[in-house]
Amino acid sequence: MGAVITPARITDIQEVLADHARYWGGRDLRALHLLPLVHEFGETCLVARSDEGVLGYLIGFVTPSGTGYVHLVATRDDARGTGLGRALYDAFAEAAGRQGAVRLKAITSVGNEGSIAFHRSLGFGVRVEEEYNGPGQPRVVFTRALG
Repeated sequence: MGAVITPARITDIQEVLADHARYWGGRDLRALHLLPLVHEFGETCLVARSDEGVLGYLIGFVTPSGTGYVHLVATRDDARGTGLGRALYDAFAEAAGRQGAVRLKAITSVGNEGSIAFHRSLGFGVRVEEEYNGPGQPRVVFTRALG
């Protein structure tokens, strides 16, 4: 299942959305797939593709303060455990670094143990911000220095 990581195209994200459950299971996160992010931050929105289609993707951007923010990252159900998520993060870190990023950041919901374990394995610091997404809406915030 050799995948090549390249900048994402709108058609790649449309392919993901058409088969959303293979990437996100029972969680409906289609509304978070903001196509303007792909249009405007094409160098840091990445897709891992093989002959079998999109195996994984990462939508991210670099903030003016030098944070490489990962908005979404997912691998298809048949590509999990292969190191593809790590490879997407590595490619994003490289692309974000070229744009002046000095740190990486991502968030998840408090109960998402898989995401928390994955980010810890990548060396991210983990903390809970109680009202990150508004009153009564805590999020787990991941941060890691680049370089």
